Amino acid sequence: MTLYETVSAHLKEAMKSGDTLRRDTLRLFQSALKNVAIEKHKSPDQFSDSEVEDVLKRLVKQRKDSIEQFRAGSREDLALKEEAELNLLSAYLPQAMGEEELRVLVASALKTAGMTTKTQVGQAMGVVMKQVAGRASGDDVRRIVEMLLS
Repeated sequence: MTLYETVSAHLKEAMKSGDTLRRDTLRLFQSALKNVAIEKHKSPDQFSDSEVEDVLKRLVKQRKDSIEQFRAGSREDLALKEEAELNLLSAYLPQAMGEEELRVLVASALKTAGMTTKTQVGQAMGVVMKQVAGRASGDDVRRIVEMLLS
């Protein structure tokens, strides 16, 4: 069962059970998938899991940004709603790389590439992001790269 089929099945379950938050969040996710499908001129059920995950990551990033903005504007009620949506969407993402595992990977990549100065952060990010392959956010990778190169 593909990720798209899983989301569709969970949407049906949410509709039957009356779980409005889950239903609305998954509908939003499917809507975003359909918009990407229109852009790519293909059906959403033809998407690979990686394509679905890309859309999901974009939605998760939007939720994180929204939470930050709502908190800055003293709108805790909206921030809580976005956090609930973030938690629902995050459940469909693959398990993220742990902090220690990421630190070890970054250190070995920097050592292999021979990068030691802070001016090489951009090059190091390129090398490390290829090895991480979507299992960690770019912000986390950048933070660790900068820490190790300082």
